[in-house]
Amino acid sequence: MKYVISYDLGTGGVKASLVSERGEIVATTFNPYSTHFTEDNWQEQRPEDWWNAIVESTHTLIADRSAEEVNNILSLAISGHSLGVVPIGKDGSLLRDKTPIWSDQRAEQEAADFFERVDYEAWYMQTGCGFPAPCYSVFKIMWYKNHEPQMFQNIDKVIGTKDYCNYMFTGVLATDPSYASGSGVFNLQEWGYSDEFIAASFLPREIFPDIIPSDGLVGKITPQAAKLTGLPEHVEVICGGVDNSCMALGAKGNADGRVYTSLGSSAWIALVAQKPILDFRYKPYVFAHLIPKMYASATCIFSAGSSFQWVRNQLCRDLMEAEKQGGENAYVAMGNEASESPVGANGVVFNPSLAGGSSIEPTPNISGGFAGLRLQHSRADLVRASMEGIALNLKKALDIFKFYYPNIEKMLIVGGGAKSPVWMQMFADIYNTDIENTNIDQAAATLGAAALALKGVGVWADYTPLDEVHQTKMVYSPTQVSKVYEEQVYPRFEKLTELLAQL
Repeated sequence: MKYVISYDLGTGGVKASLVSERGEIVATTFNPYSTHFTEDNWQEQRPEDWWNAIVESTHTLIADRSAEEVNNILSLAISGHSLGVVPIGKDGSLLRDKTPIWSDQRAEQEAADFFERVDYEAWYMQTGCGFPAPCYSVFKIMWYKNHEPQMFQNIDKVIGTKDYCNYMFTGVLATDPSYASGSGVFNLQEWGYSDEFIAASFLPREIFPDIIPSDGLVGKITPQAAKLTGLPEHVEVICGGVDNSCMALGAKGNADGRVYTSLGSSAWIALVAQKPILDFRYKPYVFAHLIPKMYASATCIFSAGSSFQWVRNQLCRDLMEAEKQGGENAYVAMGNEASESPVGANGVVFNPSLAGGSSIEPTPNISGGFAGLRLQHSRADLVRASMEGIALNLKKALDIFKFYYPNIEKMLIVGGGAKSPVWMQMFADIYNTDIENTNIDQAAATLGAAALALKGVGVWADYTPLDEVHQTKMVYSPTQVSKVYEEQVYPRFEKLTELLAQL
């Protein structure tokens, strides 16, 4: 049996997995690291923390493996959280102890300066950069130039999160199309950097790393990296990809029109297609896919599982205490309680925007809330309304894609929320679409990076084996109540959204 190692480099830590040539996840370990909030709009991490976490997790992963199994590890690939800006000096050194991560928005002025020279809508329609503009890499690099000029003069390349770890493994500076597409200067249609946008940034073109295929070879690990990690020196480092695209591939996104919902703390719907979904009104954020000339377009809500967690923490403390005493999981108990309330939660409506509004909302300043409360309502109504509200908010995201791809017939749902049968049936009825649950759950990004590692060394000829790796556990089909959601509940939800936006 041959193996690869897949690293899911997330915002909270790195999940390392040993994956067999059949795509089976054999073992997994997790090492956390911290985010530093040093000033307003600053969110930074230490690149050395990423690397140390990868080293430690690799040791843990292979500690109990035989020498033969370790020797049969052929390659590795990393899925990395997006929009990272790690400055590497002309002498090869790391020039900044902490670097901004994807959610850092310090570069507001730099973005404003850029859009005095470039039309914002034209920029979006070419780059697909639908997050708030200051998040994107080019503006953070412009911030380096404006605020840390001495450091900036010493920069050779600015690379992403997973690219830094690849550099530590191989000594090679490179990126892939999916990560480069979050730079803010990548033209999706041309599948490469835009000279126009780089010129408008007043940054030297050579500061951006060379682009190689996502399943391309960066290099073999160095003797030093082999010694640090315990891996054999023959292990090849495959370039990897941005987390959004790795998750899309790992969620069976290997063909045109495949779509999935990720239901975690935040939630999004992503569509894999042969063309990017670009809509300036709602600004889906688009990344180049791991498969050449395909795209992963997504719309999101900022608060899904985190809003449901708030409901648990504030309204269901008895269920949490019962769980601590060895009883039923509080979320399972909440689902069972919600099933006691009818469709539409007896008129209670919940908007889950407790973390503000994404691009699909009327305003980023929207707050969440319950409406329609009367004295006769029970906790079961509130819990059901919260589950329905999250699904209804994601239906808005789905409707944007259905405008461009009207024939979406099945939706894969991954993430922690997919474990609730009650919730999955609500999604089927609210989406009016078959909902599929598979064995992959929260491992989509892991599987996507593993697929790159397997194809990169020729174990897989293409990505079709992913369909076999996913084993369907359950398909939830819409019932007759879909019509009730469409005609009665969803219009109430939309009205509540409008009113909360006005407030």
